Amino acid sequence: MTQSHPPTPFQTLTHLLTGAARTMVVGAATRLGLPDALDHTPRTADNIAATCGIPAPHMIRLLRALADLGLCAEGDAGFTATEAGTLLRSDVDGSLRAYALLASHPTGLEPLSRLDFSLRTGRAAFPEVFGREVFEYFAADPELATLYNSAMGQPTRHIASTLPDLYDFTRCTSITDVGGGNGSLLITLLHRFPELRGLVFDTQAAIPEAAEAVRQAGLSDRCATQAGDFFAEVPRGADLFVLKWILHDWDDEQAVRILANCRAALPADGRILIVDEVLPERGNPDQPRDPGLTDIRMMVLYGGRERTRAEFEQLCARADLTVTTALRRNGVSLVEAVRSS
Repeated sequence: MTQSHPPTPFQTLTHLLTGAARTMVVGAATRLGLPDALDHTPRTADNIAATCGIPAPHMIRLLRALADLGLCAEGDAGFTATEAGTLLRSDVDGSLRAYALLASHPTGLEPLSRLDFSLRTGRAAFPEVFGREVFEYFAADPELATLYNSAMGQPTRHIASTLPDLYDFTRCTSITDVGGGNGSLLITLLHRFPELRGLVFDTQAAIPEAAEAVRQAGLSDRCATQAGDFFAEVPRGADLFVLKWILHDWDDEQAVRILANCRAALPADGRILIVDEVLPERGNPDQPRDPGLTDIRMMVLYGGRERTRAEFEQLCARADLTVTTALRRNGVSLVEAVRSS
């Protein structure tokens, strides 16, 4: 029996310093269509190379790198996909293909090379690299905007399937998903709770994709879409407003403005559900999903931030809201807030 040993300090550090290479290997394999060429039936490297249009000597090197990452396995008869590798396919439920493509895209990686700028100034590095704010940049490139919305929607479906175990949605009758993107979160919740009605509220650029997703989901009778600007106002009519991965894109002043607009539209017994990371008071390597690293990405890309419970309480208080619940479980965090008065 082989006895496993904890990594040495040298191994721990060198593993961390090769993180960018691992991201790019996964991204390149996804762009080449390699995950779709793998399933649980062994295929040779030559066969996979022919499918993907890559010379076989190069393909075997990529496949073995993916095997090192746990995304495929090599046996006597060839290569098969692992459970994690299957999530990069385009045709599976829970696919993270678009997320992998976005994570390995220059818009996600190059700003991180300017992390020192963000740390010195507190400002996003994205405009320093690409010349405009992240949302302006994506809005000017429809293909990239579609990828962004798809990438955000893919992990959203996992969050939406987990949320009912963490939060009682039966207390509400209607939900407005503020900044709801392509509608993935709300569609999943409405399928789970057939008595609920919903509204996807987002920018004009995002709404056509959301409306089509709602139509394809067969929910047009229970789910509407509306374009607008949550910095100006939020539509009334729902008793639950969901802000999934919204506040962490913005600094405190902008986040307070969004919350204040939600509060203005909130009925007396309504609730706001914030689905962002709830940072622990202290960082440690056992935290799921590395929330401290997520916080760094928010700073570099958007000029935003993740927050602790105490910081959410301060933020909500400035919008005349009171935090009633804050929890982090199974890799999902949420904060509930209600009117203070």
